[in-house]
Amino acid sequence: MSAAPSPAPGAHVELPITGMTCASCANRIERKLNKLDGVSASVNYATEKATVDYDPALVEPEQLLDTVAAAGYEATLPAPAGAVGGSSAEPAEEADETAPLRQRLVISALLTLPVLLLSMIPALQFDDWQWAVLALASPVVVWGASPFHRAAWVNLKHATATMDTLVSVGVLAAWLWSLYALFLGDAGMTGMRMPFDILPSNDAGTSHIYLEVGAAVTVFILAGRYFEARAKRRAGAALRALLELGAKEVSLLDDDGSERRVPVEQLAVGDRFVVRPGEKVATDGVVEEGASAVDQSLLTGESVPVEKGPGDDVAGATVNAGGRLVVRATRVGADTALAQIARLVTDAQSGKAPVQRLADRVSGVFVPIVIAISVGTLGFWLGAGESAAFAFTAAVAVLIIACPCALGLATPTALLVGTGRGAQLGVLIKGPEMLESTRRVDTIVLDKTGTVTSGKMRLVEVVLADDGEATGANGAPDGSGAAARVAALRIAGALEDASEHPIAQAIAAGARDELAAGGHGALPPVESFANREGLGVEGVVDGHAALVGRPALAREWSLTVPPALDAAREAAEAQGRTAVVAAWDGAVRALLVVADTVKPTSAEAIASLKALGLRSVLLTGDNAATARAVGAEVGIAPDDVIAEVLPSEKAAVVARLQGEGRVVAMVGDGVNDAPALAQADLGLAIGTGTDVAIEASDLTLVSGDLRAAADAIRLSRATLRTIKQNLGWAFGYNVAALPLAAAGLLNPLIAGAAMAFSSVSVVANALRLRRFRSGH
Repeated sequence: MSAAPSPAPGAHVELPITGMTCASCANRIERKLNKLDGVSASVNYATEKATVDYDPALVEPEQLLDTVAAAGYEATLPAPAGAVGGSSAEPAEEADETAPLRQRLVISALLTLPVLLLSMIPALQFDDWQWAVLALASPVVVWGASPFHRAAWVNLKHATATMDTLVSVGVLAAWLWSLYALFLGDAGMTGMRMPFDILPSNDAGTSHIYLEVGAAVTVFILAGRYFEARAKRRAGAALRALLELGAKEVSLLDDDGSERRVPVEQLAVGDRFVVRPGEKVATDGVVEEGASAVDQSLLTGESVPVEKGPGDDVAGATVNAGGRLVVRATRVGADTALAQIARLVTDAQSGKAPVQRLADRVSGVFVPIVIAISVGTLGFWLGAGESAAFAFTAAVAVLIIACPCALGLATPTALLVGTGRGAQLGVLIKGPEMLESTRRVDTIVLDKTGTVTSGKMRLVEVVLADDGEATGANGAPDGSGAAARVAALRIAGALEDASEHPIAQAIAAGARDELAAGGHGALPPVESFANREGLGVEGVVDGHAALVGRPALAREWSLTVPPALDAAREAAEAQGRTAVVAAWDGAVRALLVVADTVKPTSAEAIASLKALGLRSVLLTGDNAATARAVGAEVGIAPDDVIAEVLPSEKAAVVARLQGEGRVVAMVGDGVNDAPALAQADLGLAIGTGTDVAIEASDLTLVSGDLRAAADAIRLSRATLRTIKQNLGWAFGYNVAALPLAAAGLLNPLIAGAAMAFSSVSVVANALRLRRFRSGH
């Protein structure tokens, strides 16, 4: 097929498509769309969407819908995009798409069980049992298998064939032969018993029926489709999770200074609104009044809240951690940073190639060959002088033995067992589409904050002015420095405990824990507390006038920071840490250092990833000094540390590595990681992170332990190996059994039993995944 012409710039649309049952369906639609002048289309089976760029001068959107319909499927134009957080952006709830399939499977299975028992065990056959079996099996064959019949009819109209075609033909052949035998042959006579014959014979005539084969094949394939439907990631989930992060209401500030609560959709550019402590910023804007620390970690990955004052930009969905802010809106709706990240997620998902399952790749050749063999078998035996019953029995046996029950179960059963074992190990596998990538992954990109590190600020060091002695937050030394350390923790911890600032809360929590562990009691009360915006806090603790904050606050009190403490502060800041001074009784007496600490298991995890042959790359929005220090601590080379990147740049870094020929896995936990997780060949989300990151990923590490990343890749590779073994067995079984059936050496009943055995073998092989062991 010739390449589609490049469309003129200007028109882009994503069409939701229904009716696809395999990757070959997506390929057919894609070919049809790309035949239109001025159209470049990519159809994604996993997300059930067609991404189309087209020239509006040559093609109307309705023509795109008509082309999809002509291929046998249904497409719709997307609803107009609404404001972030608005109801028009996405439906509030999505119906359970597996419910109809589950209902069809359960009803079919309940009807099929007595059919199997009566047909396979002669001792249970009573007078006129065959009519009871017909009544039970017919709804399964007609209604239960209707999705396969419908797909086969669509395929026939377009002169193609898939596994649905073979399922439909096999099921209908067994049922129609049974109807013929019941109504026109000898099978409908009262007192008929159906023996279990090993080989078909001319003596059998029309006394055999194969209703159990048609019903059982239907149930097996429905079960496979149901497990697949449950595992497949639904399109748009990441976008809906992103939209949920935005504020729903906002305090709009009128010209007269009064406030009123309105839905965020009513905000317009230029409106002024109020953000109180703990509230989300409603939309992108500029601070006009007030000063506060704003937690931007959801959007930028920065672990330390950023001080904001008049003239500073703030982004929607970030959290005000301190004082009251008045913000003027500069961007609303689809123009905000949050909406842009949402678009990055959907673009990255749409750009992934459709999943090509092995069974679907060969179905275009395998299915027509099987049908041709069946027809050829019928003609051969008739021409050889055998009876019509014998010839038709052999032809049906060919169809039944080749029915792809094992093929249909190969992927979902291995996936089901693999995901179950993964859940026990704290690894959630979302679907089969990522398994092919795990085998080839050679580079793993790690987000720093919340993934390699804890993502929470902690008191990590206390430096005392009296002797310059530095001690860890939970390791006070014996000797003269111990009393001074206790005094520093009591005074600084008490002052910071009265502040809402995240850094202050980290110091207060660290001081409280260490004092309690050392038997020094609780933090004392504070008198005359004052919060100096952007500088620190001051007050009276245990009768001491004290302050904690930046050196500039100490200078306002005419205090000098001792050289030893100043050097320790510069060293801490060079490592990307945050340091504040504590002063009381007219002197600066201590330096307190807080930082986002590395998780205890991160170094071991990265060593395990290296043992798998993976190159580890550290990616973060934090500054270079912090990133390099963390990389050195966990064993990542400086050349593999990439710092100070924005959310869009994270996805670009992944794309650049892919452009270098690398197969990239990404591990992250925040909204800012979602585009990169979607862009990567394999996305792994930390389960302690945001819903957005989890929805955009292929694997979720529930525990938050980075060591599970190595387990996830090992388990995914093991699951992929099992799927390929299952598919190899299923195809090999068909190749070996088809000649026997065509030679008239297989009764269709035996063929049905053999087909069931092949399915049991596939399931048994998949169950071996339960023995998978964690590497730690």
